[in-house]
Amino acid sequence: NGWDESLKDVFVWADYSSIPQANPSTQNLAIRSLAAYASSSTYFVIIAPDTPHADLDDTCDLGTYQRRMWCRAEQVCHSMRNGTEGMYLGVGKEAPLVPVQSDFFADSLHVFNGELTCCRLEHKGMGACDRQSLVMPLLGLYGELFRASHEAKGGNAEALASVDAFLNEIEKHQEEVFPRTFKRTMWRKNRKVTEDVMLFGDLIDRMKARISSGVGFAIDVEKTGTLSTKASDSFVRHGASDFLRHGVVHGSGVTHGSSSISDSGGVPIAMAVGTLEESPIALDM
Repeated sequence: NGWDESLKDVFVWADYSSIPQANPSTQNLAIRSLAAYASSSTYFVIIAPDTPHADLDDTCDLGTYQRRMWCRAEQVCHSMRNGTEGMYLGVGKEAPLVPVQSDFFADSLHVFNGELTCCRLEHKGMGACDRQSLVMPLLGLYGELFRASHEAKGGNAEALASVDAFLNEIEKHQEEVFPRTFKRTMWRKNRKVTEDVMLFGDLIDRMKARISSGVGFAIDVEKTGTLSTKASDSFVRHGASDFLRHGVVHGSGVTHGSSSISDSGGVPIAMAVGTLEESPIALDM
């Protein structure tokens, strides 16, 4: 039908199509940026029709989509930062896009129970499991969410309810949502080895303790990053229209950029987010 000229400043990131496929190194870098694109998008559209798998004797549908770890991770990265009201679902050519249900995130939140190709292949020729690459972005987004609730002062009730819904679900299943360790199967010298590997460890507990003690992360205007400071009134808000998204406070003039935080131990906790000022849309297929 042609492109609506009013959408000239809209940017669309489409899974697979927006990831380089020819070079494994650049492909890997692009995959590692999924959390940044998903959390920075204004809208998140899931395209999951019934489709035969190109390589496996299987049918892909919404159920298989929901079982994939990376698909769950993208949903969680978006909804932790933006809520679920900008998320839509398409399951067929004739079916219209429909908003996801408000509790859609409940299964997705259990990211690390999802299926992974690297685990199915038992990490042959691989140095690490994809689970490990999601620790930092999810830790950063959880810190934003926890602090938004901890410092909420007269905010929008609907938005605060969205924040608390996430936190309550996480609280009930913290060891499953943010596993301290996981079992990794690898091959070394033609021998199959299964071992316990550190994932989140005590990072979630340390994050909560840090925020609850009144030490927060304020936006550094000059460096467009973050710095440790005492808790302030200005902070990223979540969910409804008057809760600002993408990690900035309305009127501050600060764009969202790469940020990092570190605790007193000097270990960096980095979270990469995008820098687009327009209206990005993530298409997950």
